[in-house]
Amino acid sequence: MTHYVALLHSIVLSPGQRVVMEKLRATAESIGYRSVRTLVSTGNLVFEADDADIRDIENRFETGFERDFGKAVDIVARTAEGWRALTAGNPFPEASEVNGQNVGIRVMRQPLDPGVVEKLKRYCTAGEKVAVVNGDLWMDFAAKPSTSKLLPVLTTKRMGVGTLRNWNTVRNLAAMLDAG
Repeated sequence: MTHYVALLHSIVLSPGQRVVMEKLRATAESIGYRSVRTLVSTGNLVFEADDADIRDIENRFETGFERDFGKAVDIVARTAEGWRALTAGNPFPEASEVNGQNVGIRVMRQPLDPGVVEKLKRYCTAGEKVAVVNGDLWMDFAAKPSTSKLLPVLTTKRMGVGTLRNWNTVRNLAAMLDAG
């Protein structure tokens, strides 16, 4: 038995229609995941499942999601161990302590090449920083992320399958894992 974290790329099904976490938990349980818990209403889950390849976990969840919600959505998963490694790899600890909402992590399905940092630097303004740690993209937005020129560049087409979370969410998911 292994604990996993799963992140939905989007919880918006159509204009005005969002994924309800209760129904998302029911989807996870219907495909055999146990002790399913969600963190806020943004498509973050912690659950238990039999040991499996992480891509199998993602595929099962994506198939169940499309069946129950009628829309294909990318889902990125990590083992508890993988999530703890992601959390420990924070390259911007000082900024995270000041304002965790301004530090973002694009959690990737396939690891990014560290060379992407140089390509992204041209979009950084006003003290923004980027780093790749263990294949995930970390961003210190230095201010409100919604004003950043980086966000429009972080598309699946350009970056590959991944989903963005802020430091507060990453830390809270780690705390959920630690709580059992």
